[in-house]
Amino acid sequence: MSDRDGRPTPEALLKSIQQDRRGKLKIFLGAAPGVGKTYEMLTAAHQRKREGVDVVIGVVETHGRVETEAMVADLETLPRQKIDYKGRVLDEMDIDAILARKPALVLVDELAHTNAPGSRHAKRYQDVEEILAAGIDVYSTLNIQHVESLNDVVAQITRIRVRETVPDSVIDTAAEIEVIDLTPDDLIQRLREGKVYVAKTANRALGHYFSAGNLTALRELALRRTAQRVDAQLLDHMQAHAIQGPWAAGDRVLVCIDHRDGAKLVRYGRRMAERLRVPWTALHIETVRDRELPDSDRDQIAETLRMAERLGAEAVTMPGSTIAEDVLSYAREHNFTHIVIGHTERQRWWQRSIPEQLLRLARDIPVHVIGTQPEKGDRAVRLPVQVRLAPTPVLASMALVLAATLIGVGLRQVLNSSGIGMVYLTAVLISAATYGLWPSLLACLVSTLGYNFFFLEPLYSFTIADPENVVALFFFTISAIITSNLAARLRAQTVAARVRARTTEELYQFSRKLAGIGNLDDLLWATAYQMAAMLKLRVVLLLPESRESEMLMVRGAYPPEDSLDEADLAAANWAWQSNRPTGRGSDTLPGGRLLFLPLRTGSGPVAIVGIDNDDIKRGPLLTPDQRRLLDALGDQAAVSIERMVLAEDVDRSRLNAEAERLRAALLTSLSHDLRTPLSAILGAASSLQTYRAALAVADQDELLATIAEEAERMGRFVANLLDMTRLESGAVARERQAVDLGELIGSTLARAGKILLRHKVELDFAEDLPILQLDAVLLEQVLFNLLDNAAKYAPSGTTIILRAWQTQPDRSVTLQVIDEGPGIPPELREHVFEKFFRIQSPDGRGDRARAGTGLGLAICRGFVEAMGGRIAVTNRMERSGAVFTVTLPVPEVTS
Repeated sequence: MSDRDGRPTPEALLKSIQQDRRGKLKIFLGAAPGVGKTYEMLTAAHQRKREGVDVVIGVVETHGRVETEAMVADLETLPRQKIDYKGRVLDEMDIDAILARKPALVLVDELAHTNAPGSRHAKRYQDVEEILAAGIDVYSTLNIQHVESLNDVVAQITRIRVRETVPDSVIDTAAEIEVIDLTPDDLIQRLREGKVYVAKTANRALGHYFSAGNLTALRELALRRTAQRVDAQLLDHMQAHAIQGPWAAGDRVLVCIDHRDGAKLVRYGRRMAERLRVPWTALHIETVRDRELPDSDRDQIAETLRMAERLGAEAVTMPGSTIAEDVLSYAREHNFTHIVIGHTERQRWWQRSIPEQLLRLARDIPVHVIGTQPEKGDRAVRLPVQVRLAPTPVLASMALVLAATLIGVGLRQVLNSSGIGMVYLTAVLISAATYGLWPSLLACLVSTLGYNFFFLEPLYSFTIADPENVVALFFFTISAIITSNLAARLRAQTVAARVRARTTEELYQFSRKLAGIGNLDDLLWATAYQMAAMLKLRVVLLLPESRESEMLMVRGAYPPEDSLDEADLAAANWAWQSNRPTGRGSDTLPGGRLLFLPLRTGSGPVAIVGIDNDDIKRGPLLTPDQRRLLDALGDQAAVSIERMVLAEDVDRSRLNAEAERLRAALLTSLSHDLRTPLSAILGAASSLQTYRAALAVADQDELLATIAEEAERMGRFVANLLDMTRLESGAVARERQAVDLGELIGSTLARAGKILLRHKVELDFAEDLPILQLDAVLLEQVLFNLLDNAAKYAPSGTTIILRAWQTQPDRSVTLQVIDEGPGIPPELREHVFEKFFRIQSPDGRGDRARAGTGLGLAICRGFVEAMGGRIAVTNRMERSGAVFTVTLPVPEVTS
């Protein structure tokens, strides 16, 4: 709101500027389907088009209504985006087309719609937010049952739970809301005429959702929710334009409470708000005197504010100096039309009571003064002033007065008595600003005596001979008292502001710390430590043992605590299940040792925080300020905990999905690549067993060769599985030994002789290849797998080239296996090294036409990296074919 000098608040101006940069959202709100929201939106769009506004349709659902389709025909409609989902093609609004077209106004029907999977955003209202951020105005439609905060209320009325909802923030940021109102009788008549649903659906709806009672209740909800938004817009307007309220367009009740019979005022304020059916707030102005109240009175204020919150009020505590002016400023700032305050006596005979001051100042706001009568045994209304003088402030103030006296003595020849009085006044001011009111008043008294004794005639006597000196001393004393009061008040306000600034800074640092933590246990420990440090309490955090279990366990605490007794655990579990505070000072199990509070987000509780202190009394643990601080810390921690848990769930789901994919690939591979050679072996063996006498020797030799070949193929398959198991378990042991690359390639070619029978092999080796220090077994397996892969994919009769040379800059040996196959598509080059990945063959038959497990290249990469090398794949430039390049390190030469 505006400051007392009539200026708008920075928050209001910033909000206005942000709204000017965005597009404006207008919502056509209805109580139920069929009231004509879409038709009214199209009517308004046609009017804007006649005014020269560029209007397009992003998405409008006509539901086959002839009148609506006629309205759509005259407006430009952008094509929708096609999304393939489970074999069906779904139409969704195309955001990119809207942003590229950039009209002045776009129509987006059914704001609560859920987009098809694969869309940019999950919800249509998120699409609208992106459009608004681009500076484009939006007209949209919404039914009241889709508002998030009213979802439970609508379900209770209609006994139907609506799954698609829109956050209240979307409505709160709308520039305009137009209620499309239709009486229940008229809507029911439209249903019967078939203008909403087809006949069969309409008859079923009339018997359930569209009853007259339901429609009346929904209609009231729509009107009230719109009224709340209009009231908020009025308040924003007043704040942005520095308009002093109240504007009695809608009532608001403000209840002012202190330690005197605040519960009675709260109950009265609740009854008034209920009669007027308006929001209300409980306000406590915290002054310097509040710090002088005994603990019992401060606890009473805290309990009264909590009581107001339980009864539906907003509880506010704000610092102040002059209660009446601060209350009135807050009331005007927030457009309150009624002020409720308890009757109090005058604190001083020359000063009006607070209700009298309010009645005099609040000429345009009704003030309800409620008589309060303390119960028997209560203290008197007027509290004795508690003087708290610590030794250090007293001694320091006396030292300031002594210093002022010495300065005055030194300047006696230069200054007159009034000038020396200013020296004393400076000492009093320093005392008040540094140590507070009472030490400064003591300094004022001693300064008056010292000023009289040392500098007023007759000197060194408390007698005053000159009447002018009497007047001077009198006004010096008054000036010192006023100055000390003002300086002490300023100091108190500065201390309060410093405390609040420190709290804000600590909250900011805490949020930054949470953002940088990647482990849940570290997050819980940091949260417990921050809460304990800022609230000066013992803190324990509990989370469920697992996602499937509802039993809680201690996951973080400060000071460290590993367990709780059975009673405390039972209270914590009750708080988790009921989502309500439980334990000490609450409504449930108030005699407990700890107070358990749920840390919740929009999806529900995510953790339980338990707090305790060393006080053996079982009174309230938290003041309202501390409770709000705990809520702020808890909200930040809850969001971070939910983020961590969701991230763990995503990782777990990803691992499960990957494991399932690998399992399916392994089973498929086993079913084909293991069954195929087994079938060949069994077929050849059974033929030999049954027809051996009838078979020629050549045929028998061919069957035996088939058995041997297929057995070797099955052996390679099993070896690949074992090698991959070794890689994943980290059991690959590297044995470094001197390796001559030429000899190793020769042994590999001999081993792969059978699989290379239908291909030509060309060797291109440099003569100066160095001796490598590698694991010969691993490198031979890498070369064998690369040759096997080349033989599978290169046509028969083609040439497979092996090249090897040394590169000098990085002292490495490069080995290439080049084939004349179809090559590898660029987008799949990294995927070929993944487990069970197979490339489709160019003929479209799929890779299963070629034998293999999809593990060979994955094993190559694992073995090469285990030896400190690199492997990559490219395609040939001069013709088709793949080039697999292995880079191996050369050992340093030591002298």
